[in-house]
Amino acid sequence: MAFSGWPEEALDFYDGLAVDNTKTYWAEHKAIYTDKVLGPMTELTEELAAEFGEPKIFRPYRDVRFSPDKTPYKTHIGAVVGGTCYVQLSAEGLAAGAGLWQMSPEQLARYRKAVVGDRPGSELEEIIAAIEKAGHTVHGHGVLKSAPRGYPADHPRIGLLRNKGLTAWQQWPVEPWLETTSAKDRIVSFFRTSLPLTSWLNTHAGR
Repeated sequence: MAFSGWPEEALDFYDGLAVDNTKTYWAEHKAIYTDKVLGPMTELTEELAAEFGEPKIFRPYRDVRFSPDKTPYKTHIGAVVGGTCYVQLSAEGLAAGAGLWQMSPEQLARYRKAVVGDRPGSELEEIIAAIEKAGHTVHGHGVLKSAPRGYPADHPRIGLLRNKGLTAWQQWPVEPWLETTSAKDRIVSFFRTSLPLTSWLNTHAGR
């Protein structure tokens, strides 16, 4: 079937899960998750694959081994598309990201070398400015409090150098269009706007 949005039952499912995050609730509502949450996400990511790459939908179970929070289920569904794009649905609405959330040590070394380079560093600044002008957010992850070792604290792109990850991000609140194909249109528009960032990261940091 073609993607046609997420029905209201999908949001109701996550509202209920936030209140009662138990195996009992999950078992009683698993059919709703499968049909109203997972089904549309599968349809959406399969349609996105042709342009943006192979999708992978994350499992709904939390890894509680090292967490004080032992609730067993995630309160959202998320999927990676093509390795650098991300889609997420929760009771708060729809979200999308693009970039590298957490770079490996090898990726980080290549990223920093490119950031300090005159041409690639300036190009990255221009890409970020264009994405932000389009109304999206670009921010770092695992940001260091000071300059990374071997780099001057007064470098003009020190803010970018301190990042261990870099992504564009967009969050949309719950609106009637979420139940229509317009949800896909917004995701596609965001991914296309963010393509210069993911291309830059793939070129200079590598997957």
